Amino acid sequence: MRFPFPRAARTAPPAAAVFSPADSPDSSDSSGSPGSPGSPGSPADGEILLETVGLTKAYAGADGALPVLSGIDLTVRAGEIVALLGRSGSGKSTLLRCLSGLIPPSSGTVAYRGTPLTGANPGSALVFQTFALLPWLTVRQNVELGLEARGVPPRERAEAAVQAIDLIGLAGFESAYPKELSGGMRQRVGFARALVVEPDVLMMDEPFSALDVLTAENLRGELLELWESGQFPTRAVVLVTHNIEEAVLMADRIVVLGSRPYGTIRETVEVDLDRPRDRDAAAFDELVDRVYRIMTGRPKETRLPGRADGARPDRRTVANTPLPTASVDGLAGLAAMIAHRGGCCDLADLADELGLDIDDMLPQLDALDLLGFAEIHGDDLLLTEAGTAFAGADVQESRTIFAGAAVDVPLVRLITNGLRGRPGTAVHAGFFRDLLAHHYTSEQVDRQLETATDWGRYAGLFGYDAALREYRLDEETP
Repeated sequence: MRFPFPRAARTAPPAAAVFSPADSPDSSDSSGSPGSPGSPGSPADGEILLETVGLTKAYAGADGALPVLSGIDLTVRAGEIVALLGRSGSGKSTLLRCLSGLIPPSSGTVAYRGTPLTGANPGSALVFQTFALLPWLTVRQNVELGLEARGVPPRERAEAAVQAIDLIGLAGFESAYPKELSGGMRQRVGFARALVVEPDVLMMDEPFSALDVLTAENLRGELLELWESGQFPTRAVVLVTHNIEEAVLMADRIVVLGSRPYGTIRETVEVDLDRPRDRDAAAFDELVDRVYRIMTGRPKETRLPGRADGARPDRRTVANTPLPTASVDGLAGLAAMIAHRGGCCDLADLADELGLDIDDMLPQLDALDLLGFAEIHGDDLLLTEAGTAFAGADVQESRTIFAGAAVDVPLVRLITNGLRGRPGTAVHAGFFRDLLAHHYTSEQVDRQLETATDWGRYAGLFGYDAALREYRLDEETP
């Protein structure tokens, strides 16, 4: 399906286009037939549309740049759906924004059809996690925004918007306002707004995560049907997700990002399954389990900033061992569930049974591993002797067991030893914030201290006065 855009309006979009950067040249003006794979406006399957070489992205920190992504080499070809999968903090959304040209890399290059980007990607459109609709505009007016920014005349853009709205299943809602629509319908408007400019690459940043399970499943299915039917007015899709089953269901290739100590490509998985894909098929389950193993396994080597040898650190430090965002109650609950299953469980089965995504589970799994309460072997989680004792202990005994494990966690140990070095004196949280700022962003520092405070208080290692923002060793602290 081709939307009737004037060639001049599509080939010279203004740099200020916000919602959807410009589309590829109009295929009707090429030597091939309209929409034919060999024409400039419709790249042949397999042609490289996007490519990154040595991409690194870093943000300012107390000691200079704090890397978020490092050494990313990635290609996106026409005719494929690529899923960027990783835990929170792995840089998935940052990479997507670099690919779309919304933020520049700190080093390395991002190229669209062989030309390095110096601004917004002229061949991409972005669908956001939130609906990002203007509430005072109708559905049709929201869809027209990108075309209006490019100077497309009112009649042509109205016709194109109606076609896009019909394609995405919203016919009859053209004059409705966002407040009249359900969450699923509002996200459909977001898809129509992106597709109406016929981008070479459609980029989606967790587009289904704000929807309920049934709505998300329905919308995924309809988009895949459009993709398979040839009516999808885009040549490639890049999808950011934290849902392993979603990645296996939709993607032709899954790029798994690791996050320790910063985002790198851990492994790329080819999904050689025919569509439509059967979630109950053995091959589907095997691939899901494989990706789980990649996500939960430890990298073969950990390269710290400033270390050229890439060697794994000899000891755990605050810099190389970030605290997972996991509460003590959550850890105790998960440990009890595993103990109830005999001390061992399959991670994918457990997540499915609990209705959790990978981002919901990985912080707890990492925390149990960090505390020595569990070990991950392949796609199985096994409680250790200490973890079994923790899961079965009463309140007082569990605190004692937890204290013995938490005191060896680098940040908890740093706070505890800092207080022991100043007996009877309170230490302001700013002291520890300054130390952490050498290795983490401000937002990461907040999360690190919040978790460390939760763990240390529960273990009885120290107290914390939230009003004064001070840590102190209590008299009864051992």
